[in-house]
Amino acid sequence: MKLDIQHTVLERFLQYVRIDTQSDPESKTFPSTEKQKNLGKILVAELLEMGVSDAHMDEHGYVYATIPSNSEKKNVPVICFCSHMDTSPDSSGKDVKPIVHRNYDGKPLQLPDDTSVVIAPEGHPNLREQLGNDIVTASGTTLLGADNKAGLAEIMDAAYYFITHPEVKHGAIRILFTPDEEIGRGVDFVDMKKLGAGFGYTIDGEKRGTLEDETFSADAVTIAVTGVSIHPGFAKGKLESALKIASDIVASLPKGSWSPETTEGKEGFVHPVSMSGAVEQAKIQFIVRDFTVEKLHQHEDELRKIMEKVLRDYPNSRAEFIVTEQYRNMKEILDNHPLVVEHAMEGMRRAGLQPERHSIRGGTDGSRLSFMGLPCPNIFAGEHAFHSKEEWVSVQDMEKAVETIIHTAMVWEEKA
Repeated sequence: MKLDIQHTVLERFLQYVRIDTQSDPESKTFPSTEKQKNLGKILVAELLEMGVSDAHMDEHGYVYATIPSNSEKKNVPVICFCSHMDTSPDSSGKDVKPIVHRNYDGKPLQLPDDTSVVIAPEGHPNLREQLGNDIVTASGTTLLGADNKAGLAEIMDAAYYFITHPEVKHGAIRILFTPDEEIGRGVDFVDMKKLGAGFGYTIDGEKRGTLEDETFSADAVTIAVTGVSIHPGFAKGKLESALKIASDIVASLPKGSWSPETTEGKEGFVHPVSMSGAVEQAKIQFIVRDFTVEKLHQHEDELRKIMEKVLRDYPNSRAEFIVTEQYRNMKEILDNHPLVVEHAMEGMRRAGLQPERHSIRGGTDGSRLSFMGLPCPNIFAGEHAFHSKEEWVSVQDMEKAVETIIHTAMVWEEKA
């Protein structure tokens, strides 16, 4: 079935990216920044305006909404489409100025507000597939926010289509927009009972036609070092600097392996992301990633051994090794629910795409939602080079994501 869509996805996207929704990993509040709610309020208002009568934002900043079933069938599973509202702390999301580069000709895109930022096919091979398409970038001083405002705009465009095309049959569709995904807290306060869905999809992937049903498993590790502080004028044989101990631990990590910059595919890594402190106390924060929990624990054991070896040179100092579970590989859950993947792939085929199943060297809200009872693979949103000033998205890819959402909902109804 060919869909007659008068797309609103670009218009919505250009509006959303102008709203600063950057999350803050140092914040103790939820959401971590109140400004994320500014976008939530707009999304609720747009949903109410199009006729989604139960749309609302709760006190935590989650947006919930329902498109009621119009199917005569009694047992159509309730499905959820989810995207996140925040943008990464890795690059500024304030005063984003989106630029639409029409009819892309294959040449490098030099961004006007910082001409040193150039988006070229050499560094972005997927651009080679975009000849003649319309590419959206930021202006060079900020990220764009396609991660994940492309997903927001795509779900909203699909919702508008369902509301304005009541003849298209579907079961009940739940919409969930989350804050704080970029800092790993995106589903901390999701009300699963209120959400009431049986299966879900995050719309937060990269290349057109891809579906991701496997993620890293992830832990955080904190090494908290306590050294021996003595007046430096009387320190010989006594001073043991916690900062130097922490530095020695980081310097002892393998140089040619085990790190994000030396791994790919199904290889995991141990990555120090911050170090702080003084002579008496110092702290190193790591993220540990791999596709199996067994390998995750192996990495942690090796890191602990490195810490213990360094401490042998500092006999009067000590260190705590603190592991915090973050998320687990969604494939453990999705393998038990093959239809959630198969129906999305069929939705892509009906949208004229050849679907590809990929693994994510990262995680999504769907990783945790899957373990919270909502099997939830990740569908492409078209976003590329996320978390950077070189971020870009294709308008035509966003439109294909909208079609995929619509067709996937229709497949669930047809096959119920």
